[in-house]
Amino acid sequence: MPTSHRAAQVALRPLGEDLVLSLSGDWLLAAPHPTSEEIAAALQNPPKRVIVEGEKLGLWDSSLVLFLHQLQKRCQAEGVALELAAIPQGVKRLLELAAAVPPQVSRAQTEPPLLARIGLRFLNLAQEAYEFTRFIGEATLIFLRFLRAKARYRRQDLGGLLQDCGPGALPIVTLIALLVGLILAYVGAVQLSLFGAQIYVANLVGLGMLREMGAMMTAVIMAGRTGAAYAAQLGTMQVNDEIDALKTLGISPMEFLVLPRMLALVLMVPLLTVYADLVGIAGGALAAVSVFDLTFLEYLHQTRAALGLHDAVVGLIKAAVFGVLIATAGCLRGLQCQRSAQGVGEAATSAVVTAIVAIVVADALLTILFTRLDF
Repeated sequence: MPTSHRAAQVALRPLGEDLVLSLSGDWLLAAPHPTSEEIAAALQNPPKRVIVEGEKLGLWDSSLVLFLHQLQKRCQAEGVALELAAIPQGVKRLLELAAAVPPQVSRAQTEPPLLARIGLRFLNLAQEAYEFTRFIGEATLIFLRFLRAKARYRRQDLGGLLQDCGPGALPIVTLIALLVGLILAYVGAVQLSLFGAQIYVANLVGLGMLREMGAMMTAVIMAGRTGAAYAAQLGTMQVNDEIDALKTLGISPMEFLVLPRMLALVLMVPLLTVYADLVGIAGGALAAVSVFDLTFLEYLHQTRAALGLHDAVVGLIKAAVFGVLIATAGCLRGLQCQRSAQGVGEAATSAVVTAIVAIVVADALLTILFTRLDF
């Protein structure tokens, strides 16, 4: 047999300067029930107080909560006090919970003017540059403590990080360096063949890999692979209060966590760059020998004639600088991570973006410097 419900009703009666709303019946979404718009006319001449009585309430669900919430907002808009008498405690708790959540404001209403946005963006960039520079300064001081054998860190952590940054990255570095060498050889040989100068493709690939592409591509790979991992690791430690625990124990996170990671990247990125240079030159040789009628000995002889020790030194200097920038970006973003799962993801993303931007800027500055010094 279907269960019969009492109709939901609202009875209004004046009480001096107040207005009393008496609720009765079953307030259910499946049944007709009054709405706050139906009593809006009674609030046109605002009373001093609105008193809601619920002694005669029966069954209720979210329809009653919605009605009272809308009534509450109307009373606030009119500056009228609202008093809930004999309302079920569950309804009151739901109303308190709804009031605790701030309303979402559209972006169009909160977005500042254009000049204000430009100014805020400039201030944010200045703050980011300050934090980045300060972090590098702290890392430098920690490195000096390491040189004096006073830094506190675990050697087994450093060994594991070296394994991950070095041999663990060989497959992806091999693939990317080989393809970059092939691309350089194809692009250069197509143009040089117009003048019958295919032999100089060895110069193009060798110089391009040693001075620019070897260090650059290795750094970009390590930024996406290792820099993001460092940010996620330190961000998770931040969320789990592990970094605060280290500070409580009197252990510097810069020494215990940042120093091993920075040492690992500074040591491994130059070595991976040397490996990437060799693989890239081999990739260029593969393209030149198989497509452009050059022998392997001709390619090797031309490469040896075109390259000098200073070209390799330029690439290694860039690689070391890139390693510092990747470690700085990853560790800085990890330590700045918000204490939430979303914050860990944002820290990893920000670490990759910051590292790649810093790598490109540093590469441009170093290239200009070495060119002006004729090195």
